[in-house]
Amino acid sequence: MVTVSDRQISLSRTVAAPAGQIFDLLADPARHPELDGSGSVRGSLSQGPRRLSLGARFGMRMRLGLPYTIQNTVVEFEEGRLIAWRHFSGHRWRWQLTDLGDGRTEVTETFDWSTAGSPRAIELLRFPGRNRRGIEATLDRLATRFG
Repeated sequence: MVTVSDRQISLSRTVAAPAGQIFDLLADPARHPELDGSGSVRGSLSQGPRRLSLGARFGMRMRLGLPYTIQNTVVEFEEGRLIAWRHFSGHRWRWQLTDLGDGRTEVTETFDWSTAGSPRAIELLRFPGRNRRGIEATLDRLATRFG
């Protein structure tokens, strides 16, 4: 399922794994390259927590044409259900997990640029379309990984 609303794109997929197992992957920044479908996440920086929590700050090594690093802050957190982090410009990546029973979970990933300092710049740089494709690939990877 795809939802596009005011400066947000959300995609959902049912994954054959318990929510806790998926959440453990999301809450460990060192494992983010394992799930990234965009190809831009290269690894975590050595400083930062091993497991994310509300208010945690963590850095990632990235590549989008050129290599760079980015700092993130966890701004939403409910153990096993919800985690979101904000980049320096204010946009958010949000993951919501809904336990469907029988070891299945509905996973929803959202790119939310409504909170960005300059949402129009994000649109002019065409990040919404690029990130939608990345989310689709990420959810495909999750489904395959736990399938």
